Amino acid sequence: MSGTSMDGLDIVHVRFDYNEKKWNYELIHSETFPYSPSIISELSTTTQMNVPAFLSFDKQLGKTFGEMVNSFIQKYKIDASKIHAIASHGHTTFHQPQNGFTSQIGCGSTLAYTTGIPVINDFRSKDVIAGGQGAPLVPIGDLHLFQTEANSFLNIGGIANISFKKGSKMFAFDICPGNLPLNKLAANKGVTYDKNGEMASKGEINFFLLDLLNSLDYYKEPFPKSLGTEWLELNFYPLIKFDKDIENNLRTVIEHEAIQIANTLNSNELTSVFITGGGAKNTFLIDRIQHYFKGKIIIPSQQIVDFKEALIFALLGALYLAKQPNTLASVTGASKDVTGGVLHSPN
Repeated sequence: MSGTSMDGLDIVHVRFDYNEKKWNYELIHSETFPYSPSIISELSTTTQMNVPAFLSFDKQLGKTFGEMVNSFIQKYKIDASKIHAIASHGHTTFHQPQNGFTSQIGCGSTLAYTTGIPVINDFRSKDVIAGGQGAPLVPIGDLHLFQTEANSFLNIGGIANISFKKGSKMFAFDICPGNLPLNKLAANKGVTYDKNGEMASKGEINFFLLDLLNSLDYYKEPFPKSLGTEWLELNFYPLIKFDKDIENNLRTVIEHEAIQIANTLNSNELTSVFITGGGAKNTFLIDRIQHYFKGKIIIPSQQIVDFKEALIFALLGALYLAKQPNTLASVTGASKDVTGGVLHSPN
């Protein structure tokens, strides 16, 4: 799993079994492999690349993923011949379901060739073809693996997204930005992120900016809906000054995110929320969510906080191999549930 925060590649080694119409899992090993500064630089400029440079970087990233997987296998002494498949999310670059496409780079064929293991990737495209948003995909994992833990599931990665069950259907959507604007602001202080929200906690709310952020049209749209980095660049970032008042801007963005998250939880009458992703470690953000949220906040083990998305993409691969749907139309807005993914043979 490579997310919008661009901090590295999350790799998990998981064993699944399917008994009595229920999926069970064993999370055996997990590790994040940090990206080099050059990879981060290229990932952050993919949307500005010309076509040959973009295609070349796609292959390069697939090779990088493969080398990281090989290091992981060697480090944990895993028998590669017993791995059924690598389920690779890739790294999202262009996500424009309204225009009929979504793109995740990290070439599956290159990854398969480099590791000698079959690869399943491109999990989002078929859902987009079926009229869906191609996102979010994590809710099917919440349904199969975590539904006894809480009645809603919030992941605060680069974007904050939620899933919950109403009646017999799962619903999910992106609520608001998560770590992306917070990390972008923190970078102006020479750090990669605001640990525990300490800088934000020292700032003061800019109520004019807070009103502007809360008034963005996206928050009035019905779900299903999804956010991408393009939306941030066009709609969110232009409202914020990134070269001054960093603590105050961090404080204001935290308050904005807490309000939007709690409004979503409260308006859907949700009484408990299971929070994962890097934002779960931002204690100040969690405190502000709790300030507005009427229900119970649950933070799981550190391993699940860090690797839940990678675990669920492994499940998407298992569902693909089992010929079961791995996207939910009720979540994405597609015309039907589909089994998304493309299989790449190493030979």
